[in-house]
Amino acid sequence: MPEGRRPQVLLVLAHPRSDSLTAQVAARAADRFAAAGYRVDLLDLHAEGFDPRMTPEDEPDWQHRDKTYSADVRAHMRRIEAADVIVPVFPLWWFGPPAVLKGWIDRVWNYGFAYGRSRPGLAAKRMLWLGLSSYPAAEFAELGWDVTVTRLLKAGISEFCGITDASVVLLHDSLAAGGRVLDETDRAIGALLAPAPVG
Repeated sequence: MPEGRRPQVLLVLAHPRSDSLTAQVAARAADRFAAAGYRVDLLDLHAEGFDPRMTPEDEPDWQHRDKTYSADVRAHMRRIEAADVIVPVFPLWWFGPPAVLKGWIDRVWNYGFAYGRSRPGLAAKRMLWLGLSSYPAAEFAELGWDVTVTRLLKAGISEFCGITDASVVLLHDSLAAGGRVLDETDRAIGALLAPAPVG
């Protein structure tokens, strides 16, 4: 990072209601990053009207990794490029990210941009997935979903796109957790911001 440049975080909110617990988690994360000196780019996918549906213009062309994608997708790519840290904040629906977030990955994290090159363009970035689950943590783990969801997000998306410094934090029992979820958000952000151990 150039000397004197403030780091930047891209917070990606994927919930249709601005008064949701998911939105509160995103707001708490934004406050924590801002307090740590980060510039915060809040991408509210619903509020900004992002269309998650794939179009022919944005469909990967396996014969042409330098394909020019739509203006909308290129604008989102620039926001990813500007970020040092990417933090999607989302409810876990049907044991995966909601359609608007999945569609954002499908359309924007595209061939030739996020993957498909010998030197991944996103490799220097860090990533934290913050997902809200209505399941109690013990039951979620007993059913094996903690391993499945973490593998999907961390290995299937982040690491596939060259982001090796990636983690998944699931905030459980979200329907009854109240303020505890915000405390857990603080801990997750604090862990990401903590200096790496030396030696």
